[in-house]
Amino acid sequence: MGQPRPTMTFKRDLPAVVMAIGLATAPDQVKAQGSVADVQQNKPTISSSDERQTATSESEWKLGGFLDVGYIKSFNSPSNHLFRSRGTTPRVDELDVNMGGAYLRKNTSDASLWGLELTVHAGEDSKIFGFSATAPNVGGANWLRHLGPTNVSGVAPAGAGLTIQGGIFSSFIGYDSLYTKDNFTYTRPWTADFTPYLMLGVNAGYAISEKVALTALIVNGYWHLARANDVPSFAGQIAYRPTGRITAKQTLLYGPHQSNTSLKYWRFLSDSIVEGKARAVTTAIEFQVSSELVDAAQRPRALWVAVQVPVRWAVQGPWSLTVRPEFAWDRDGRWTTFEQSVKAMTTTLEHSIRFRQAQTILWVEHRYDNSKGRGGGFFKDLEPGVVGLTPKHTC
Repeated sequence: MGQPRPTMTFKRDLPAVVMAIGLATAPDQVKAQGSVADVQQNKPTISSSDERQTATSESEWKLGGFLDVGYIKSFNSPSNHLFRSRGTTPRVDELDVNMGGAYLRKNTSDASLWGLELTVHAGEDSKIFGFSATAPNVGGANWLRHLGPTNVSGVAPAGAGLTIQGGIFSSFIGYDSLYTKDNFTYTRPWTADFTPYLMLGVNAGYAISEKVALTALIVNGYWHLARANDVPSFAGQIAYRPTGRITAKQTLLYGPHQSNTSLKYWRFLSDSIVEGKARAVTTAIEFQVSSELVDAAQRPRALWVAVQVPVRWAVQGPWSLTVRPEFAWDRDGRWTTFEQSVKAMTTTLEHSIRFRQAQTILWVEHRYDNSKGRGGGFFKDLEPGVVGLTPKHTC
C-alpha cells in the first residue's frame, strides 16, 4: 500500500448477475494480500515497511507496471455515473481505467543497506483518494497525486538493523492497498477509503524478535495530499506474529486535522487487525475507531467506527473466492461528510492467469451497501435526468 503493510491485502468483486468486473495486469509476483504480516502492499514481514527485511537473492532492481480496468454495473443506474462516498472506484456504468502505473524498486538486502522506490500512476482512483473534504490541498497536489510509493530507505547497523524510510510510502493503517492487484476484492471496504492509503513523512522500524516488530512514524497529516495545518501527525505500530499462521498488528495515529492545532482538537485513530491462515482459507478482522473534537459551534466530538471481516478461500488452482461483510458508522459526518451508518457485503470470484513475467487477474464481484442516517444514501435517478438518493446500492 510503498510501505509494506502487514500481510493483509485483498482482491476484488463478484456478482449476482453481472455486477462488477475488474481486470488487472501486473508483473508476476507474490500478491500483496496474504496475511497481516505481509499483506499490506506487497510487504513481506510483520514489520510494516516495504519489503523492509528482505534479503533477496533476486536482482536488487525491479522494474514493473500494472493496469487496472473495470466496469461496475450499478443497479441504481444514476445518470451522473457516480458511486457516492467512494475514494476509489468512484464511477459506475462505464468502462474505466481505474489505475495504471509503473514502478522502479530497489530493496534493501544483506549486500546493500539502502533502498529506493519510485512509482507513478494515473486513473480514476488517483483523483480523490489522498485528498481531504475538510482541509485545503498541499502545494503541488495536482502532480503529487500521480506519485505512488516514492521513497528512499536505509538500514542502520543498530542491533538487528533499524530500517528508516522517508518520502511517500504505503500507509501503516488498514488491511487493503490502493492498488487492486494487491487486494482480495476489486472494490475497497469503508475502512480503507476513509483512512490513508499513502503517507508522506518518515518512519523507522525495528524487529525486536522474530515475532515482534515496532515502527514509529512522523507524517504530514491524516491525508498526505491535504494541508490542514503545519503540525505533523505521529503514529506507532506493533506487529506480532505468534505463529506462522497468525499475525496481529495495532496502529495508532495522533495529530491535528484542523486549522486549530490545540492538543484538544487532535484526531485519534486506532486500527486493529488480526489475520489467520488455515490451509486454503485466510480470515482477517479489522476494527477501527477514531475520534476528534471539532473546532466549531458547540464543539461536537466526531466519531468514526468501522469493521470488516474478509474471508478468502483459495478454491483450486487459479480460482479464489472472497466474502467480506463490513460495517461503518460516521456518527457526525466528519469522515464521509454525511451522518450515516453503512452495512455492506461483497462477494468476489477471482481468476489469476500467469504468462512468463506477467500476471492477469480477473474479478467478478457482487456488492451490496445499505446506508442509513441524515444525508446518507447513494445516487439514483428519481425520474429521468433527476438524481436523488436511495439508501441501497447494488453493483
